[in-house]
Amino acid sequence: MSITVTEFISLDGVVQAPGGPEEDTDGGFAHGGWSHPFFDEAVGGGFDDALSKADALLFGRRTWQSMAAAWPERAGDPFADRMNAIPKHVVSATLGDDELTWNNTTRIPGDQAVARIRELRDTEGGDLVVMGSPTLARTLIGEGLVDELRLMIEPVLLGGGKSIFPDDGALQTLELVSTVTSGTGVHVAVYRPVAEA
Repeated sequence: MSITVTEFISLDGVVQAPGGPEEDTDGGFAHGGWSHPFFDEAVGGGFDDALSKADALLFGRRTWQSMAAAWPERAGDPFADRMNAIPKHVVSATLGDDELTWNNTTRIPGDQAVARIRELRDTEGGDLVVMGSPTLARTLIGEGLVDELRLMIEPVLLGGGKSIFPDDGALQTLELVSTVTSGTGVHVAVYRPVAEA
């Protein structure tokens, strides 16, 4: 499987709480829901394309809990039906298996995350798509496990918040595979790592 990280991201690299005010207020983050004014058909198409290539989804605990609370009640919409049916993995040191109420979810223990995700990546199949989950995404990027970054780069500065990018000083070169600019000024950009010489 290939690992694809799909994110709404501000021009200053913030991915925290794009969906709503109460989504993630860690660190006093006060701009939850910032991506809504920029959502249009091109942005939605970027997510739809990623999901259409996915064989499974991968989440951190907080993002999984937000999604698990929202998507099951949206059944009947083709995108929601796909989200609800597709296999899902959640990395968590605290969730019990009895709490995995969202259909088709498997827990990956937090202390085994990198090893287990490497095993998933080594299996045959389509994409393993990460949505949101900034801590998990940052770990995967730092470990060199991300095969594609699909970024919805939105024309907004948020002045701080959670990022998916490691701050370890390591250089990683990417190539731009495709880009579409939406009518709201969002760059839907797909990047892939450049193999080291």
